[in-house]
Amino acid sequence: MVQIQQPDIPTFPPGDLWSDEPHFDSSLHCHQLIILMDCLDWLWQNRNDFFAAGNLSVYYSSRQLKSKELPGPDFFVVLDAEPRERKSWVVWEEDGKYPNVVIEFLSDSSAFIDKEVKKKLYQDVWRTRDYFWFHPYTLEFKGFTLIGRKYVEIEPNSQSWLWSDELQLYLGVWNEQLRFFTPEGELVLTPTEEANAQRQRADVQSQ
Repeated sequence: MVQIQQPDIPTFPPGDLWSDEPHFDSSLHCHQLIILMDCLDWLWQNRNDFFAAGNLSVYYSSRQLKSKELPGPDFFVVLDAEPRERKSWVVWEEDGKYPNVVIEFLSDSSAFIDKEVKKKLYQDVWRTRDYFWFHPYTLEFKGFTLIGRKYVEIEPNSQSWLWSDELQLYLGVWNEQLRFFTPEGELVLTPTEEANAQRQRADVQSQ
């Protein structure tokens, strides 16, 4: 009896993977992430086509999964994605989607990795369109956009803000924090700041 050999079926790593990220270097780094998350969620509260997260693992290959050689981005945004709860971002479970925008918060221990190793990863493998880094202590701030196959440094405007074509927003340093600004130049507020602003407007009107 002739045995028919079954063709090899490609196997993928499991898709239900927990994030496995190190802690932030300081409370200032953590606070910076919370500000960006709050601002973007508040600004885009009526949108259902993006996923934004911070300090969350991005799994993109079986080799990377085994070695865990690089931690995930400090903050990233994926466009045209379902805004649901996730344990991690697993590329092969997300139709091959990679982050459109990545922001890394520099520290003395991570600066080389973020500026060299991760920049090359985001440019050559992830093909992430916009990449920024910001140091919460020194306020060093730079951004890059993908032109062809290489990152090109984004030129600042007159306020030293950098434009993200993917987000259609500016990023800039305000009160020693990295913040979003609208194309019209308005600061994107956190929910708390928005509530305070409304209260102040109400007080002015009542007077």
